Amino acid sequence: MARKARQRISYGQSPNTHTCAQLVERDDYLCNSRAKSTDARDNETVLPLASSPGGHRLGVNGLAVDRDQSILYSAGRDGVICAWDLALDLRRGCAGQLGSSAPSASNAPTSTTLRTQTQAHTHWVNDIVLTQDKSALVSASSDLTVKVWRPNAQEPTAPQTVGLHSDYVKCLASPRHQSDWVASGGLDHRICLWDLNGGGERLQINVGDEEKTAKGSVYTMGVGGGLLASGGPESIVRVWDPRTGKRVTKFVGHTDNIRDILVNEEGDVIMTASSDQTVKVWSVTAGRCIYTLTMHSDSVWSLFSDHPRFDIFYSSDRSGLVAKTDVRGTQDMNDGLCIAVCHEQGGVHRVLNAGEHIWTATSSSSINRWADVDTRADFEIPVAPRQRRVSSAVSRADNSPRSSPPDGYSKRSLPLESILRLSNAPLLPARESRDPDSATIQSISSARRVSEALTDAENEDMVPVHRLPEESVEGQNGLIKHVLLNDRKRVLALDTAGEVTLWDLVKCERIQSFGKRHLEDILPEVNTTESVANWCTVDTRTGSLACMLEENYCFDAEIYADQLHLPESIDFVEDQRIKLGKWVLRYLFSNLIDEEIKRDDSFRRQLLNSGDDRRSFERSHAPQTIQLPPPSMASWQERLLNDGSSSTPRATNENRQVPTTPGLSIGVATPAGSHPNSHAERHMRTASEDGNALEKRISQQSQPRSSYDRMSDYFATSPSQRPPSGSMDDNNNNNNGVSGHGDALDDRASQASSDADKEHPKEGGSIFARKFRMSFGSRKSKPALTDVTKPPVVDEKAEESRPTSIDSQEQPIEDNFLGVVQKIRQGYTTQLRESPSQPINSGITPSLPNETPVLKPPPDTVIIIQEDSPDSGGVADLYRGSVASLSEDASLVEKVAPWWLGDLILRNQVPPKETVKVSFVLQPYMDLLPSIASADGNARLNANRMLRARKILAYVAERMEAQPGQPPSSTMKPEDYLELYCQNQLLPPTITLSTLRAYVWKGGGDVMLYYKSNGTVKIVGEKSLAEVEADRANETPQSSSTRSSAPSEAS
Repeated sequence: MARKARQRISYGQSPNTHTCAQLVERDDYLCNSRAKSTDARDNETVLPLASSPGGHRLGVNGLAVDRDQSILYSAGRDGVICAWDLALDLRRGCAGQLGSSAPSASNAPTSTTLRTQTQAHTHWVNDIVLTQDKSALVSASSDLTVKVWRPNAQEPTAPQTVGLHSDYVKCLASPRHQSDWVASGGLDHRICLWDLNGGGERLQINVGDEEKTAKGSVYTMGVGGGLLASGGPESIVRVWDPRTGKRVTKFVGHTDNIRDILVNEEGDVIMTASSDQTVKVWSVTAGRCIYTLTMHSDSVWSLFSDHPRFDIFYSSDRSGLVAKTDVRGTQDMNDGLCIAVCHEQGGVHRVLNAGEHIWTATSSSSINRWADVDTRADFEIPVAPRQRRVSSAVSRADNSPRSSPPDGYSKRSLPLESILRLSNAPLLPARESRDPDSATIQSISSARRVSEALTDAENEDMVPVHRLPEESVEGQNGLIKHVLLNDRKRVLALDTAGEVTLWDLVKCERIQSFGKRHLEDILPEVNTTESVANWCTVDTRTGSLACMLEENYCFDAEIYADQLHLPESIDFVEDQRIKLGKWVLRYLFSNLIDEEIKRDDSFRRQLLNSGDDRRSFERSHAPQTIQLPPPSMASWQERLLNDGSSSTPRATNENRQVPTTPGLSIGVATPAGSHPNSHAERHMRTASEDGNALEKRISQQSQPRSSYDRMSDYFATSPSQRPPSGSMDDNNNNNNGVSGHGDALDDRASQASSDADKEHPKEGGSIFARKFRMSFGSRKSKPALTDVTKPPVVDEKAEESRPTSIDSQEQPIEDNFLGVVQKIRQGYTTQLRESPSQPINSGITPSLPNETPVLKPPPDTVIIIQEDSPDSGGVADLYRGSVASLSEDASLVEKVAPWWLGDLILRNQVPPKETVKVSFVLQPYMDLLPSIASADGNARLNANRMLRARKILAYVAERMEAQPGQPPSSTMKPEDYLELYCQNQLLPPTITLSTLRAYVWKGGGDVMLYYKSNGTVKIVGEKSLAEVEADRANETPQSSSTRSSAPSEAS
């Protein structure tokens, strides 16, 4: 079976906004290779609307308008697409007519309201277009997808993926509103044409192939007249034939990145905006640039025009200036009129005009609406002295089309400071002369002499016509910066308003708000001094907090149960640890677990009530009892011991109800420079972790241990059942350079042993050995039997960890969440076939509250299942829903969720992984206490990085005896009479090895630890400082040089 692409689970706090239907359906385009859902469910789940207003959380990148229904569409960096009801008549009049001065109903104060919105993408939305007779809204995103959304359909559906790129998708283009295809361009140097009716990719154009260059990113496109034009950072305008994909021509003239392109309806004129601060007009027929407009003094970012030949167009730049240019009735575009309409606080990414209004999209989450400017109005030309008179002018033709204003219309004059010089082209002499002193307000109804006032205006600051917008559609404050704290449970975040908030990743809620302060000032106040492994990736790129979990690391982080502040009291095992990833996933998918339990109960009832199936499993005249012969062999324990086995099985103790915390053991590590076959390990005695009996249940997540690990496991045996020193055979020594006892076997060693057993099974191998993947080999001196045919070893653990088919007649198990369900149900079928009279117990065994305390994440917490897309190099969304909708979407989740998630939440099985350990050297402080090192002086140990200092003290205490008459160690905890030091710092009993290495030791190599008594209990062999000094004085130089160094006296 081919290996599936890596999948991940993401969750995040849902924005408290109005929401359209959540994405609960799988994108068939992305998952066409997988089986489709069998429930044929087309309707989506609609969550209840929140009480707070909606809107964007981050800046807005795209705008589109439906004039007929008066709907404004916006798309932003938060991945959200919004539809707004404008309550305006956008069909009356057109741009450049009477403007805001005309008395109309549209001038009445109106309030834009949110119609609906959807979280369409998981990254920035870079562009949107309205197409298919304004029924389909297409969006392009940095999440590599092109999606179509039909918000006005009778049965609204979630945005569906129609195309996929291998890099950020930057722009879209569609030939007017009636087209059934859309073109997309991105940073992958490709232009793709997508069929909006589900036909997939129609055409692909590889930009820059002819030049054989690595460049070719597409930042903007325009379509019109059967041509498609594209531009990017190469400063080249390329023109393509969208029917064949062949390049028609290219234009070179810009000196910087091309940011926007317009193509007229005839396809003979192309207008481009560039970061070189110019707007160029190109003639396709002439094959050259015919006009270069320089009304902007900063990078030009956006162009808009709905005029067939661009007689009126709008432009915006990085400084925030929005300009309107009117060239109607002019023979030369340089003779046109350019007006500064408004000036935003930041760069304008998109400008849009409809009716008598202009909308601007900026890096703010708000959208401003401005009144359009009537470019037929007169100019205010003040009385000027003779030296300021202007002799040059560029006039419009006297026969420019004019229309009389309607009744009730009052002419307004335009301020002189708002006029922008359209071009730096040389001025022509005036066609007529007139004394400028003869009037104070110069009418341009007959001759529009724009340049008569430009010379004086150039020496003054530009003043836009409008200083304030008509209306501002307010957005929300999204998160823009975050810091994951050291406990790996909390995140400190900063939003666009400057407010700092503290979030809990486990509870999926906001904990505290610190107001408008610097995040760096608050960080030391809330951060802790601890080291916890990373278990998730936190992201705020869409303005909200998102947490992503992957199989290879989401179970690495652990915390101790006694550190939790739970509302309910739970009896935990001493020093019990909880995996953060397992804990969170267990309750994020709790509704799914409940639904699966219901389905499981129904399936088992149907299976038991199936009379025909039950009778087919029963054998006629079957005997009621079977006589078993008396056992003629020794028990498996005796057989293994007599056989000289190198491994000892562990008791499972299934009656134990509380979960254990495996992996907290201290093992002897081979000292640096010594031979690996050291006898030191045999001299280290062990102690019980929790003080109970020897037998401990092996959890489903634990790997088997060898006999040596079992006997030297400090936390797995009690003192009364510990083997005597030197009772192990020399061949049982661990041959690894550094080893840990009590944890699972090293994955590499275990795998090698398993492979070796499969190829060359050892004598003495038993069913128990094969069951737990243990190697019961013979002694080295015993010759191997090569002439005996041995049965193949069945690796049951491997069979359980991957999907297989139990019966050749049954359906194969799928490699996803559904495969786990299928495996459980096939187990029922097998059990019923073998034991028809026995009841069938449920195979769904989620973790209990004493292992994962109950969490209640908010129902609107968003859950996303994603998969790496090898073809595109990005991540594809397979499912998007919420905590509340998981039960209704169970059939869909089963088909797209990964196998490991089903194993976790249905069977409480965590993928096995090698334990990370920390090596340390344990010595007596100033030689005041006896050494617990081995006979050859090896004091180098290793243990799980989450081992606490109190366990190290317990390890020390058990190897020393208390003086007669002193309180026995059983009545006092080791941390009550022993102390542990590192770098001359007294360590608290709850500090872990990981935290100790990161914040106390602060270096590489083995951590040096020193133990001493605090004087509460007199230890056998304890010396005073004077006795130590006397012993040192009596030492020979050789023994002094070999004696390990101790730290100076602690303060």
